[in-house]
Amino acid sequence: MHVQAALADSGEPEFLPAGHRVGPWVVGEPIGAGGWATVYTGRPADGATDRPGERPDENEVALKVMPTAGLAPRQARTVAEAARRELELGRGAGHPKLVRLLDFLVLSTPDRPSLDGAIVLVMERARCSLRELLATAVTEAEGARLVTGICEALDHMHRSGWVHADLKPENILIGRDGEVRLSDFGFSIELTGTHGWTAPMGTLDYLPPERWRQPLGERGVQIRPSADIWALGIVIHEVFAHGAFPFPGATPTARGAAVQQYAEGRAPLRMAGAVPEFWRAVATDCLAPTHEARAPHTAGSLLERIGAHEAGSEPGRRPSGQSRTRLRLRSAILLAVAGCATAVAVFWACTGGEHSARSPAPIRVFNAERGCQDRSDRDPQCSLGLAIDPRRSYTAGNVVDTRVWHGDVLDADCQLPKGQPIINEEDQRSTLWFRVRLSRTDGAATAPATAWLPAVRTKDRPALPPCAHLTR
Repeated sequence: MHVQAALADSGEPEFLPAGHRVGPWVVGEPIGAGGWATVYTGRPADGATDRPGERPDENEVALKVMPTAGLAPRQARTVAEAARRELELGRGAGHPKLVRLLDFLVLSTPDRPSLDGAIVLVMERARCSLRELLATAVTEAEGARLVTGICEALDHMHRSGWVHADLKPENILIGRDGEVRLSDFGFSIELTGTHGWTAPMGTLDYLPPERWRQPLGERGVQIRPSADIWALGIVIHEVFAHGAFPFPGATPTARGAAVQQYAEGRAPLRMAGAVPEFWRAVATDCLAPTHEARAPHTAGSLLERIGAHEAGSEPGRRPSGQSRTRLRLRSAILLAVAGCATAVAVFWACTGGEHSARSPAPIRVFNAERGCQDRSDRDPQCSLGLAIDPRRSYTAGNVVDTRVWHGDVLDADCQLPKGQPIINEEDQRSTLWFRVRLSRTDGAATAPATAWLPAVRTKDRPALPPCAHLTR
């Protein structure tokens, strides 16, 4: 089922020697090898990393070398198509939770015929994979943060019309900043409507039950986003069960048989006792035995569910004594706000007479994408979103309709120091948000009067009062 089986007859891979020049990069040591690619460390060839006092790994990249020499034409097309998908996702569907593609080259090594013409993808270097991280103890809080990051990446991919199709801890990287980076898009499939088609490839342990019995048609097998949700359920169990797999068996084939027994109702789903109650329920929904039962549990809905759980208001759960106290306090705050709010839907309130009377401070929008900084055509690809709620995930479902571009000047009236952590394209991270005022030029009475700009999207740091956050 995996491409490496199809390419096994190509022999042992030939490795590039350390110090070999690949375009503007110098090859380091191999850090991983699969059936159709070898990954090396790499450094800029200009010696920029040799400055005194600079950490040796600061500018390291990952060089993914995908040979095509010696392959049958069909195999070579498979590798080239995988590289195309990596390129398209790395450049066209960029997101802070997807690994960044930095460069693309074709290797020229006449003295090494087996590597001549190989495709080289230059990507950001991660600290480790989730698989490596699971070898150490992961706390529940850390596990929740990691799963949230995976859901954000999947939500972005699915909204962009892609299925990852090979989600597993080896393909979930941990960046130097500790944040999730989803990687390895060689099997990813672009959707046509509700589904796509793919060759029968993938990692056996993470295939949903329907893939085991699905017939192979002229276009391959059908794949939908719910396949990623199944794999996510496996990963969630591994995160909270210290790497343990939820289905028994000594081999992938044996575990696949256990999956089929469960899907046919002949065996229950047994999870490790170490998986916390909330995450056990989430994983169970992700591991629903059919596509139809799994489809309602999208990556976006899971993000909302996780956010509600972290806020202590998980749907359908009776609040504890502490939660009831919080709810009563929240109700009291809302009643107080009602006296000064004029809009039907109240999201945010001013902090009082002294602060509300203060004039707003202008802040200029900054887009870290250099290709967008000199443009004046307001291309949608260079636009930035303003959040509705800075404490929720910064995803498509949490932005207002108004878009902004590099250089726009907005009026900010207060700040929230501890909102959702945001990382921009330069890996700058901040939890600070500014509330900005919107002009209602469209005449819509229900349009929001304010929205939120993350501090990583501006270089300005005005002295503003704190905002008092209210919910509906």
